[in-house]
Amino acid sequence: MRRIVITTVSTVAGVVALLGLKPHLQAATAGAPADSGAARSAAGPSASAAAPAPQTITGDAISTRFGPVQVEVTVTDGRITDVQVLQYPHSDRRDAEINGYALPLLVQATLDANSADIDMVSGATYTSDGYVRSLQSALDQAGW
Repeated sequence: MRRIVITTVSTVAGVVALLGLKPHLQAATAGAPADSGAARSAAGPSASAAAPAPQTITGDAISTRFGPVQVEVTVTDGRITDVQVLQYPHSDRRDAEINGYALPLLVQATLDANSADIDMVSGATYTSDGYVRSLQSALDQAGW
């Protein structure tokens, strides 16, 4: 009888722990670009004809412990519509692995937040810091 109680309690605790986990950020934001595109196309052709030209600004190259990080931001009608990472540490396989994972998360977080007020990526602290500082310098140049 005691084993049944312990097994049941353990199973319930495990299920509660699993249900409490949050989904990976990449999976949660995978549909965001398609949704925003659908919203733009639903606005009709007259809305796109009146839209101002995009402004592309290159941020400062920020030196980090592992190499420089520099971004280029495209702003259209008061929204960040694109971020390109021009420079990032990739001199060895580990840098390439870390930044191959971290940079898409940072770009998506920027597009979602529409600002440089984003979270760092765990395990890519130096790259995250350089990215945010370069992004903020570009937004400062744009007058944000």
